[in-house]
Amino acid sequence: MVARLPPPTSKRVSENPQQFRYPQRIVCLTEEPTEVLYLLGEEARIVGISGFTVRPPRARKAHPKVSAFISAKTPEILALEPDLVIGFSDLQADIAATLIRAGVEVWISNHRSVEGILGYIARLGAMVGAVEKTALLLAQLDAHLQAVRRAAAEFPRRPKVYFEEWDTPPMSAIRWVAELVRIAGGDDIFPELALEPLGRKRIIADPKLIIDRQPDIILGSWCGKKFRPEQVRAREGFSAIPAVRRNELHEIKSPIILQPGPAALFDGLSAMHAIFKRFAYAPTESRLALDSP
Repeated sequence: MVARLPPPTSKRVSENPQQFRYPQRIVCLTEEPTEVLYLLGEEARIVGISGFTVRPPRARKAHPKVSAFISAKTPEILALEPDLVIGFSDLQADIAATLIRAGVEVWISNHRSVEGILGYIARLGAMVGAVEKTALLLAQLDAHLQAVRRAAAEFPRRPKVYFEEWDTPPMSAIRWVAELVRIAGGDDIFPELALEPLGRKRIIADPKLIIDRQPDIILGSWCGKKFRPEQVRAREGFSAIPAVRRNELHEIKSPIILQPGPAALFDGLSAMHAIFKRFAYAPTESRLALDSP
């Protein structure tokens, strides 16, 4: 005798039963899954977000904020009855463990490269059953990356770039940022540190190393606080750095570069490319005048 399944409990289920094979109530512990889901038109699945979320702006009004980066409001998350919680990095391991012990399904990604970001988007899209829409988004991202790479290849000169992720102590760029610097037309002055996945491994213990590598441009993105060029200029010995003499100190807002999602590949990359382009095509006479003692 073949067992009969109970009839659908709602019209919604009967019209599209397959959609319930995918998560319906998602909590996003960081900003990038929220941004991806909105770009895919799947924001109705989100029931909670990170308090640091700024992209898209309407997300802040639409969903309760239930986490910071290394802390979360566990009772509030559980009250939302999520069928999936998404986070990022080993720094959220304790949050994930607590939720898993409470019976919640958790996915913590740990990508660190541009290809890792693209792979992350592909996996997240598949997890919510939005494969076709994800393919379109990935094609847009790839087209943008290739267009910027081609434009940068035409630069008459490439600037040496110091990207500072934190100031006390100084910390250089994480891998995806260093890769985007190169795509945008610059050369990261600490490529060996960019390969280190942990922030403490990218600390520059001796600031003289920055002076010695003579960056043409200094980019600051101080992870949640405003970049202060005047503080960088005032550092001992920094007056000998070309970037300081030429006043090439620029802020890249952390939401568009330090979260490993679409924002970095779209807006973060474009912002850096615009800065490098101005430098690359600046008149030679102007550069020589600024370099004069």
